[in-house]
Amino acid sequence: MRKMDALNLLFQLSIHRGADGSYEVSAIDGAKRVVSPARLSTFLFFMNEQALYGLLSSTDDEAVYLNTNEFLQVFAGKTHPYATFSGLTTTDDEHLTALKEAADVWNRSDFWEHAELDAGEIRFDVEKIGISDLTAMVLHDAIKEKIQASAIQLDQLPALLPHLRKFGWPGESVSTIPVRVAFRLTEPAEDGHTEWLLETVVVSERGAHWTPAARKVNAPIEDALPAKWKEYATEISEKQSEMVSFLRSTEVEPGQRFLSMPMSDPEVRQFIQEDLPVFQSFGYPVILPAWLKTVTESKMRVRTSANVQSYRSAAGLDEVLSFDWNFSLAGKEIDQDSFRKMVDENREFIRSGDEWFHIDPLWLKRIKELMEQADAGEWTVKDLLFQEIPEEIVPIEDDSESDDPLLAFSMKQSLREYVEMVSDKSGLPAAGIPETLQAELRPYQVEGYNWLVFMRDNKFGACLADDMGLGKTVQLITYLLNVHARPETSSPSLIICPTSVLGNWQKEIERFAPSLSVHTHYGPSRAKDEEFVKLLAESKPDVILTTYGTATQDDETLGSTVFASITLDEAQNIKNMQTKQSRAIRKLHGVHQIALTGTPIENRLSELWAIFDFIHKGYFGSFRTFTEQFIIPIERDDSELEKRKLRAKIRPFLLRRTKNDPDLQLNLPKKLEQNEYVALTTEQAALYESFIEDTKFKLETLTGFERKGLILKMLSRLKQLCNHPALFLKEPSAPAEQMLGRSIKLDRIVSMAAEIAANGEQCLIFTQYIGMGQLIRQCLSELHDIDVPFLSGSMPKGQRDHLVEAFQAGEFPIFILSLKAGGTGLNLTGANHVLHADRWWNPAVENQATDRAYRIGQTKFVHVHKFVSVGTIEEKIDKMLVEKAALSADLIQSSQWITELSDTELDDLLTFER
Repeated sequence: MRKMDALNLLFQLSIHRGADGSYEVSAIDGAKRVVSPARLSTFLFFMNEQALYGLLSSTDDEAVYLNTNEFLQVFAGKTHPYATFSGLTTTDDEHLTALKEAADVWNRSDFWEHAELDAGEIRFDVEKIGISDLTAMVLHDAIKEKIQASAIQLDQLPALLPHLRKFGWPGESVSTIPVRVAFRLTEPAEDGHTEWLLETVVVSERGAHWTPAARKVNAPIEDALPAKWKEYATEISEKQSEMVSFLRSTEVEPGQRFLSMPMSDPEVRQFIQEDLPVFQSFGYPVILPAWLKTVTESKMRVRTSANVQSYRSAAGLDEVLSFDWNFSLAGKEIDQDSFRKMVDENREFIRSGDEWFHIDPLWLKRIKELMEQADAGEWTVKDLLFQEIPEEIVPIEDDSESDDPLLAFSMKQSLREYVEMVSDKSGLPAAGIPETLQAELRPYQVEGYNWLVFMRDNKFGACLADDMGLGKTVQLITYLLNVHARPETSSPSLIICPTSVLGNWQKEIERFAPSLSVHTHYGPSRAKDEEFVKLLAESKPDVILTTYGTATQDDETLGSTVFASITLDEAQNIKNMQTKQSRAIRKLHGVHQIALTGTPIENRLSELWAIFDFIHKGYFGSFRTFTEQFIIPIERDDSELEKRKLRAKIRPFLLRRTKNDPDLQLNLPKKLEQNEYVALTTEQAALYESFIEDTKFKLETLTGFERKGLILKMLSRLKQLCNHPALFLKEPSAPAEQMLGRSIKLDRIVSMAAEIAANGEQCLIFTQYIGMGQLIRQCLSELHDIDVPFLSGSMPKGQRDHLVEAFQAGEFPIFILSLKAGGTGLNLTGANHVLHADRWWNPAVENQATDRAYRIGQTKFVHVHKFVSVGTIEEKIDKMLVEKAALSADLIQSSQWITELSDTELDDLLTFER
């Protein structure tokens, strides 16, 4: 007994029912650990072969998604012998109880006796059947789903109900006999007869069709059957009765004999139109003549082309599309009047010459509706460009005859050229570079800026997905200068970014757009609620900077303002759409939404949905719809058609340029150096201030050589503190996640290096401190599963040479090097990124290290990132290096200049600016 208890697995389910009756299910186990949706699915569908034991379940990183019938299947048969399911909350328990009760009730023999029609739907009297209101709702949802999935129409429900009371839901009973009962439709013989024949046939295990001999057509079923099947007479008779009850095209009561019924052409047409879809929907076999089966799959061709009356530059997006329609069937042209008549008569079984054709009447009706919408001028060039017209009207990429599309769409050449111009983001109206911009944009950056303004003016969100290093920040800042120079702009713009780059944004706006007033909404003393509203009214900032964590906590405060624009930097932070952070940020209100990301989002489909739900809400519908339409066909089936559709839909909203683009290489320098500004954590700031106060006191008591020694020692200690407090405090290592939380700089270096590796690039990371190199190495290994070598002074030459050779061969993406050991004499041109984790007071030493990658043999653009902690000694010495370099490079060729600073300069250097 104890052994069985040990094996038992408890799953506490969190169950959320959607308005459409679908369910979102997640779970924790007995140890309060989150159960992955994929694992949960295998336990839910342990004995369910129909669901492939859970492999067909719709899941994401957060939950399993089930419709009502799928959930009922979980409890309809055997559940996992060692799994117990309970609700996480009282409400979850109520849902679970209702689902279990509904599964039991569904299989009761008298279940359908209590069903009744109510306003065109099947409902149950909860008192008569003895169930709760919640269980009745579950059953109602299940029946509604089954009807929607079948070919049953509302006017067929009165006829369906007696069938359900007698036979149960069609197709759910499992046959126990080795033969199948089917209907067979036979065309008229060639002897002049015009009648067709609908009859019951028995299909053997080998697929042979059997019908009674002519002399036994009217005999009872048991007498007509051959001896080997007589024992199955009752089951065969019941299955025939079940199928006959669905015949609407004719009234027939075969009684206890096999069905054998002549049919006229009109009756056959009605059978094809009304009965066949129902039989196919419920899995009843119907055998048609081979030629008729082929006819049912024939397609009608409809071609249309679109044009506009005129073009007015960018205003052409609002031009109404006009359409020309052409129809053909079996190569014969059909005029519009004939087509409309065909639709109005609801024809489906159509003769052309000596051939019959079966056309889906719902599709014909859909095309007619589209024609009416198009002719009424409901769609513009803008709708076409952004794929906001029905998919039947979207131009297909491959219009080959062999594909025989039901609808082939084309554009007049002039319209095609215009749409391609806008879609390719080339030749857009010039927005004009703001005079207050303190930078010179490269041509591709001007194009990006023009595109952002164009998208705003046309009320469409934008995703700027340029590669790291191509200047997304300066393009966005130029856009902000444009927006806040407009007289109609009365509210601030909001920028949400990771904490690790908050300081970087402050510095970049200050550098490129000093005319913009910036308020940083961050930290424990930040304004909230009424104070925030008062701050906006009094200070009138142009830009508000905040972090993802703060925006999530203050969603109500920020949600009360309609911002001039909302920008997400590193927008992949909202990729998990069910998290509180993602939901909170996607609810914020802005006149214009922009996402910045260096990640190729077109390869990460769940992330793509979340980002588009932010920049252009509702564009892809619900995540479940997006999963069914794109994620499953693309990620599971690798569907090229769905890939093309998705690319066409995202293309107008997405601007992505890479460093490998030959058009951009001409506009880039061979080497780009930039500072990456990061803030100190609260822990670091407190330690920093305390250490500086102690050092200042000691300096007052020292002179000469002792004073110089203390300054150099103090600088080294402060640099270690800026890297990570554990290095300063000489603490042992801890789990990577915990270590990242204590240093924004470490977090930023690790995430940037991982992103570089994910993009298929290579990088060098230089640090002066062994401890920092080991920390970076540990975090990349634990969090990103990247094994990173660390070249330090203690490494033997043979091993060092082997690592250099392996890196150059592309065998690993990230190489950490001690600044002294790896700063000279190495050829590492495989890297196109260089990260300086900490600053050396002698720029020549840093430059020598950078030149390991930026040297003869380097064919790629090299991006150098120098990490600087805001407000600290790192930032102040960085400024001094720039000033002194302008005077004389000789002054800074060693670190000794720091010890020669005057008391005033030293005092300024040791002042910590929060």
